[in-house]
Amino acid sequence: MSDSPMIHVEVVYALPHEQKVFELAVESDLTVQDIIEQSGVLLAYPEIDLNENKVGVFSRNVKLDATVRDKDRIEIYRPLLADPKEIRRKRAEQAKNQTKTK
Repeated sequence: MSDSPMIHVEVVYALPHEQKVFELAVESDLTVQDIIEQSGVLLAYPEIDLNENKVGVFSRNVKLDATVRDKDRIEIYRPLLADPKEIRRKRAEQAKNQTKTK
């Protein structure tokens, strides 16, 4: 065990109808990946693949080797089901077509 001070962090994973928060006290020199692995979220949600799922700290994407500060919230993101740009483009096209038919 190192002599680095302990910090308090959260690891969050959200599903459509559920959000799970894992609260931990960890050494300050651990990486995001180390903290995620210690949290137990990977055991509770085996569908999480850190090679595929993006992670962030307070909505800011970070790499797995990043370090965190006291009271940070590490978020594990699910893959998007649809591209937001494509959805906006389709809505604009539909609105344009509706205007033409009126």
